Amino acid sequence: MGTQAASVEISEPLIHDSDKISAVEADDSSGPIPEWKDQITIRGLVASALLGGLFCIITHKLNLTVGIIPSLNVAAGLLGFFLVKSWTGVLSRLGFSVKPFTRQENTVIQTCVVACYGLAFSGGFGSYLVAMDERTYKLIGPDYPGNRAEDIKNPGLGWMTGFLFVVSFLGLFSLVPLRKVMVMDYKLTYPSGTATAMLINSFHTNTGAELAGKQVRCLGKYLSISLVWSCFKWFFSGIGDSCGFDNFPSLGLTLFNNTFYFDFSPTYVGCGLICPHIVNCSVLLGAIISWGFLWPFISQHAGDWYPADLGSNDFKGLYGYKVFIAISLILGDGIYNLIKIIAITAKEMFSVSSKQTNLPVVRDVLDTETAKLQLEQKRRDEMFLKDKIPTWVAASGYVALVAISTATMPIIFPPLRWYLVLGSYIIAPALAFCNSYGTGLTDWSLASTYGKIGLFMIASLVGSNGGVIAGLAACGVMMSIVSTAADLMQDFKTGYLTLSSARSMFVSQLVGTAMGCVIAPLTFWLFWTAFDIGSPDGPYKAPYAVIFREMAILGIEGFSELPKHCLALCCGFFVAALVVNLLRDVTPRKVSQFIPIPMAMAVPFYIGAYFAIDMFVGTVILFVWERLNRKDSEDYAGAVASGLICGDGIWTVPSAILSIFRINPPICMYFGPSSSS
Repeated sequence: MGTQAASVEISEPLIHDSDKISAVEADDSSGPIPEWKDQITIRGLVASALLGGLFCIITHKLNLTVGIIPSLNVAAGLLGFFLVKSWTGVLSRLGFSVKPFTRQENTVIQTCVVACYGLAFSGGFGSYLVAMDERTYKLIGPDYPGNRAEDIKNPGLGWMTGFLFVVSFLGLFSLVPLRKVMVMDYKLTYPSGTATAMLINSFHTNTGAELAGKQVRCLGKYLSISLVWSCFKWFFSGIGDSCGFDNFPSLGLTLFNNTFYFDFSPTYVGCGLICPHIVNCSVLLGAIISWGFLWPFISQHAGDWYPADLGSNDFKGLYGYKVFIAISLILGDGIYNLIKIIAITAKEMFSVSSKQTNLPVVRDVLDTETAKLQLEQKRRDEMFLKDKIPTWVAASGYVALVAISTATMPIIFPPLRWYLVLGSYIIAPALAFCNSYGTGLTDWSLASTYGKIGLFMIASLVGSNGGVIAGLAACGVMMSIVSTAADLMQDFKTGYLTLSSARSMFVSQLVGTAMGCVIAPLTFWLFWTAFDIGSPDGPYKAPYAVIFREMAILGIEGFSELPKHCLALCCGFFVAALVVNLLRDVTPRKVSQFIPIPMAMAVPFYIGAYFAIDMFVGTVILFVWERLNRKDSEDYAGAVASGLICGDGIWTVPSAILSIFRINPPICMYFGPSSSS
């Protein structure tokens, strides 16, 4: 995912390294290439389902806690390689004949896993779907203008699964005919897809296989440490949300009351190891600005700017400032980058068309290296074009899915009329192309931005009579299409560079999406039944649920009910987001690398500063590691981070089962001021 995956909301650009990589070389690429059907194997699909389930759990956990989802491609590639290699090794020792594990099969597994857990993000389980539920409605307030009791749809396993099946496949069919144009003619880089191809190609060389083995052992070591630590923490977490290491006042009680503390979370430390330094520092800066200065300043005006006797989660008080200022930063960043990507896309397309009008200059004499590269390029082109996906299949598939979805969506969401659904699908391919092209150039997927545009437009068109549900559902439609289309093009690029069949890539994406339509709702249901999802005082706050519902209400009601001076502050931060992004683009690299990212700064404004401390610890560890041994940090940092994240994610399953059976932790470790204080 030009992502959530290699992919990821803030899952988007925040978690990607945008270094451009132009080619991938492989030591053993001259061997026979399996037919496209042989690239898709039963063992590969089983491995994909297992890893897809694990990464869906991890994605849900991050979505429902802080909303930042790092790229899990390294972990998916390593674990996929490890599972199949282990399986073939065991069978070989038992005397069975096994098919060799090829880079093409590895690529299919990677594609399937990414497609599966990508739906845990684009499916809206931490944003637009949860925004429809009763808890979010009550949190905003029954008496809040535009927040109607009729605009409630609580999560249900049946309708969520049906919704995903209806909307998730459209993006795959929308751009299939353009795969040659995007990958071969325009030669778009798709940095995450290219980096994934490099990783997979390296696994299938002698030196790369040895390094991959070491990386897997490293990942397993830190996964075990993280799992044991998460289990140990559980015993001290007691009943409620104020016990255990998650509430350890490591920086003192005063800072703890302003959410500044280290909560010993392996997941967030792992995120800090994966995310670029500027992202982690931006998150910490946002925490300092909001929880260190802005919220204490606004709190001093309680009784003047807003009634002093309001609850901590009342939108007419401080809570309203937190949510709306975060929204203004997110929208400012999203709108700026949308305009930027459209401008870059238009410029590059014009440049490509201009170049194609020029006569080519052919060199008669080529050096050996150039001839070799051209031969490899020709082989890739032939392989990519060999197993074509007929245009009529893509067109008829899209039309059939549009017809099914147009008829089904109003049944699931009655306020979303059929003509609004049809209109969304008519313009969706154009938006999907823009997003896919932009992702290919910058590795920056703006799926959630397109989703928010659809949310505002449909909510305002439908109005107060059902506009909230209609807008949130339209957000899901738009977000799913543009996200999966960009993911598919990333996968085509990966397949192109690993000599994998375009048809096997497409089929594996379809299979992975089908898996995700089942696995993502099931794993979310585990969280929903076991934990108190959406509670502002609990670990699973679902922060984007409130933000997305408020966006829908804003699309209907406007800004009339904001607290005093809130609109002025929102405008100021919106403009600040535009200015900061502009400065990042116009200043030299040596300056811009130190300018923060507004989208990253916005996250702690609403959630709190604690996870910013954890991520900063991760970035400090990585920084020191890079200074001591850069090669080791490049080879193993991703494995260490993935191990920390996966171990904590695995513990979520037994923790949820214990919670379902009402088995509580035996000890409450609590910290408070001494009696003399």
